[in-house]
Amino acid sequence: MMLLGRGLDARDNQTRQIQDAVSNVEKHFGELCQIFAGYVRKTARLRDKADLLVNEIYAYAATETPNLKVGLKNFADEFSRLQDYRQAEVDRLEAKVVEPLKCYGTIVKLKRDDLKATLTAKHREAKQLSQLEKTRQRNPSDLHIIYQAENELHRATLETTRTTRHLEETIDNFEKKKIKDIKNIFSEFITIEMLFHGKALEIYTAAYQNIQNIDENEDLEVFRSSLYPPDYQSRLDIVRANSKSPLQRTGSSKSSLRTVQISHRMLRKDEEEEDEEDEDEVEEDEEDESGATKEVR
Repeated sequence: MMLLGRGLDARDNQTRQIQDAVSNVEKHFGELCQIFAGYVRKTARLRDKADLLVNEIYAYAATETPNLKVGLKNFADEFSRLQDYRQAEVDRLEAKVVEPLKCYGTIVKLKRDDLKATLTAKHREAKQLSQLEKTRQRNPSDLHIIYQAENELHRATLETTRTTRHLEETIDNFEKKKIKDIKNIFSEFITIEMLFHGKALEIYTAAYQNIQNIDENEDLEVFRSSLYPPDYQSRLDIVRANSKSPLQRTGSSKSSLRTVQISHRMLRKDEEEEDEEDEDEVEEDEEDESGATKEVR
């Protein structure tokens, strides 16, 4: 009986360890599944935001100058192509990472059922052992009742042994599968991310080059041409040629004033000379008249 009790205690310890292992997987695999699922959802939302960005770039590019329009359109084409790879990333993460983790919900439930069957068998075995001890204490001379109790205990022990062995086998497979699946899940995750980011680096490089190829000077000339009419420069040159600076206009005014003043002086001088000539003529006429008078006398 003491050996049987020790065997029960050993099996109880083993069952608790198995139960702890299953509970540990249930807890942490559940957390990993939720976090990875959130990671995938955020990646999908990032793809949606990127699609909106692509559409806005296309709309803006249609309003711009030729070089900028081509550069932005090519950038948007590359960025849109990247979102196709991002969608593939989302699909692969869902299939290779999230779904395998989800499957552990069912796997853990099956292990819980195995544990429950084992615990039920052990509880029945412990109960039969207790009844056998009580029967021996109460009716130590009733061998028939003691024999029946021993048979019940034997059957309970066989059932406990069977369920425990089944649990040991399944939990061993469970542990082996858990380790293999963890390796596969994280390997797939890293591979998927490396494939995406490798492609992303290639596409971002092309997109960067498209932006750098935009000819700023040529687009600036196009903008200036659109801002001013075609004959604007020729008319501007004419206006500049006919226009003078304020200093030039001041000098011209002073020169004109000097010219007018000189003209007035010359005119005044001419008038004075004419007056002198007239006076001389009058004096000469008076002298002639005087001489004629003398001759008459």
